[in-house]
Amino acid sequence: MAQVEATTERVVAADAETVFDALADYKETREKLLPEHFSEYEVREGGDGEGTLVHWKLQATSKRIRDCLLEVTEPSDGRLVEKDRNSSMVTTWTVTPAGEGRAKVVVTTVWNGAGGIGGFFEKTFAPKGFGRIYDQVLARLATEVEK
Repeated sequence: MAQVEATTERVVAADAETVFDALADYKETREKLLPEHFSEYEVREGGDGEGTLVHWKLQATSKRIRDCLLEVTEPSDGRLVEKDRNSSMVTTWTVTPAGEGRAKVVVTTVWNGAGGIGGFFEKTFAPKGFGRIYDQVLARLATEVEK
């Protein structure tokens, strides 16, 4: 099994604290940021950053649906980590200042991919698919915080 990694980033016209707070708000804001690839969104515990337990289904392709139950931690300032209890998938959101009234948001998802030829295709194509999905999330985040 090879580790698969997908990374996407965007500079947003809002300060880093505002951007981070929006990402960490699983009760109100986060669900608004999710495109049609996500369904069955439910906050099961908490709802504001560290200690949140959130569920959703992620349809990465027409045939691949992941049932995700994510534990949220904040290991350091500006970092939000979502660890899936149902798989090896871990998504890390990093928000840093990027000049006056701007923030850089980097989202990285890693997981243990399949072996063999299936693993080759997963490692080749899955990062592009995740990139497209998270580009949409980041565009919605920008719209939300740049109001």
